[in-house]
Amino acid sequence: MVDYNSQIKELEAEIKKTKYNKATEGHIGLVKAKLAMLKEKQVTRSQQKTGKSDYGYTVRKSGDATVLLLGFPSTGKSTLLNKLTGAKSEVAAYAFTTLTVIPGVMEHKQAKIQILDVPGIVSGAASGRGRGKEVLTVVRNSDLVLIVIDATHPEHHQAILKEVRESDIRLNRTKPEVYIKKTAKGGIQIGKTVPLNIDDETIKKVLCEFKINSANVLIRTAIDIDELIDVIEGNKKYVPSITCLSKADLVSPQELQKLMHELHADIAVSCELDTNITQLKDLIFEKLNFIRIYMKEPGKEADMNEPLIIFKNATIQDICHKLHKEFVSKFRFARVWGKSTKFPGQRLMLHHKLVDGDILELHVK
Repeated sequence: MVDYNSQIKELEAEIKKTKYNKATEGHIGLVKAKLAMLKEKQVTRSQQKTGKSDYGYTVRKSGDATVLLLGFPSTGKSTLLNKLTGAKSEVAAYAFTTLTVIPGVMEHKQAKIQILDVPGIVSGAASGRGRGKEVLTVVRNSDLVLIVIDATHPEHHQAILKEVRESDIRLNRTKPEVYIKKTAKGGIQIGKTVPLNIDDETIKKVLCEFKINSANVLIRTAIDIDELIDVIEGNKKYVPSITCLSKADLVSPQELQKLMHELHADIAVSCELDTNITQLKDLIFEKLNFIRIYMKEPGKEADMNEPLIIFKNATIQDICHKLHKEFVSKFRFARVWGKSTKFPGQRLMLHHKLVDGDILELHVK
């Protein structure tokens, strides 16, 4: 039986000891491609042994978006959930208090945001240690990840980022615009609209390592080797995140400022002193990229008190899906007032993009 673990360790060691420069980038790219292939085979074998491909908790999504609290045990996640939502997540001064997913709803700026408190993860979570696979699968289904780092244990930050990355989750990154269309013959043809730090020969070698020997490739985003491999594998989840330092009252102001800089943290809170809790709610709302759409019935005034909350770049079709499963099939046309239109009450169809503050009037059969 193939020992994937030892092969993976050998390749990781080779990457670590090889100094990156123009002469070695092709070799490093190939090693990274081989490493990605081995890890994929390792996961496939594990799933075949257990008969499972999904280790996730069952969580019913509700509200306008779902935010997941992610951190090591005893970082104050449960206390933070209670502060944000009023939920009753058990709080104790010892590890692993939360043994299942505890949901709560945060109502802020007319949005209803589901906050999930999950068991704390530990180093090795991506490979299954400490219910890690279950927790990290819930991350993939979230709209935003709130990474909670105990200010007295800043070393947890890099450990969490490592586990998340190894679970094929990419935080605060957008999916690169890279299009790979396999062809029957003709070799690999590469088109680029942006300058790259990797040459065509390296790109071709990496593609061939993944058994892609003939394809048309169009690259519209400045990518590196790792991002190219991500695109080829096609199984990555891109999720926005916020890094929050908890228990800020337990370190000095000088130490807190230093940690904020070193960890590139977005905010520091103290549930004990109610410090920055409202600011954190504002940050969550902002990071979710919400827009507010006001609904109007034909012949009536728009309801400007209760907007429909939806994500930025939403179309009329997205609104229809959110309101009722049959609205798309029964759709006739819509009238829109607001900044997305050329004139008030413009008649528009399903694929029109709406902006914050638009008033929407739907006409269905």
